[in-house]
Amino acid sequence: MSDPAVPGRGAAADVPSRNVERVELPPHRFAGLVAPAVDRAFAAGMLAGRDDAAELSSRYGGPAASGFLVEFRTRLATPGGTVSGPGLAALTRYRDPATCQRTLDKQVAYGMLQRVPDGGCCATDRGLAFLGELWQVHARATEELWAGHDDRVTRLVSALGRVLAYALVLAESDEPGAFAAMAPPHEPEGSPPGVLLLNRLDTLRHHRADAHAAAWTAAGHTATSVAALPPGPERLAIEQETDRRAAGPYAVLSAEERLVMLADLAALPG
Repeated sequence: MSDPAVPGRGAAADVPSRNVERVELPPHRFAGLVAPAVDRAFAAGMLAGRDDAAELSSRYGGPAASGFLVEFRTRLATPGGTVSGPGLAALTRYRDPATCQRTLDKQVAYGMLQRVPDGGCCATDRGLAFLGELWQVHARATEELWAGHDDRVTRLVSALGRVLAYALVLAESDEPGAFAAMAPPHEPEGSPPGVLLLNRLDTLRHHRADAHAAAWTAAGHTATSVAALPPGPERLAIEQETDRRAAGPYAVLSAEERLVMLADLAALPG
C-alpha cells in the first residue's frame, strides 16, 4: 500500500505533545475507542457519495446488480481479485446464506459477477467497468467531504497503512476470515488520499469483525445468538475480548500516534 508524502511527526497533530505524553493508551484500550471512530468516518465517506453512487448503480441495473461489487470493491477491483467461498461466508456471517446465494445469482445474471469453483466470485469486465467509475465517485465525494483536512487525511492514510500491513503479518497464523478476504485493499497508482482513507478504514473494520466473531465463538455463541444478546455482563465480556483480539495491529503505533489517530478521526467532518 503506497502512501502519499507524510509530514514529520513534529507536525503530527493539533494535540499538544505535552498532553499526548501524559495519556496511557495501550493497544487493547485503543482498539475499543477507535472502533466507533473508524465506523463513523467510513460511514461518512460512503454517505457523501451515496447519491452519485446510486445514479451510477442505476445505469448498471441498480442495487440488485451491484450490491456485492460495492461491498467487496477493494478485493474485486484488484486485477484477478476473487472473494473465495470461505471469504464470502465470513464477510456475510450475520446474513442468511441462502439469501446471499440468491443475491449472488442475481448479480451473475446481470453480468456483473461470475462464480468461481469454491463458491466465491470475481468481477466480470462489466463489473470492473462499474468499479472504475465507482472509484471516481468516491474520489470526488471524499475530496469534497474532507476538504481543508489534508494533513489529517494524509496522517491517517499513513498510520492506517502501517496498521494494515502489520495486521496482514499477524493474520498469517490465523484462520482465514473477512480480513483475509479483503486485505490488502486495491490501491491503483494515483489513488487520491480520500479514496485511500475510505478503503483502508473499510478494510480495518473487517479485522475487528473477525476479532468479534472469534470472541463470541469462544463464548459459545453463534452469529444468531450473539445478535440477540441483550446488554449486560456477558455482552460486555465479549466486547472486551473483542478489543483484546483486535489490539495486535495497533502495537505498530506509538502511544502518541494512537492518540493522534483518535484526534484526527474525531476532527474529520461527517
